[in-house]
Amino acid sequence: MAKIEFLGPIDKESIEIEITHLSELKEYFKGDEEVAQWLQNSAIAVNDKLVNNLNLTISKEDKISLLPPVCGG
Repeated sequence: MAKIEFLGPIDKESIEIEITHLSELKEYFKGDEEVAQWLQNSAIAVNDKLVNNLNLTISKEDKISLLPPVCGG
């Protein structure tokens, strides 16, 4: 199963889920309002590389990171 890592202010422990394409994240988290909101404006990294293609095939060894926008100084 792919590991999902929630970074920054997303207050969730990492989980493992069974998906085959990155585009399935939205459907998987539709019942979790907090994560669904973050998905709308977060960057996504797969194996520590930012991705733009939501049709990316995911394998069971992949690590998916949700990177919410943050500001700081």
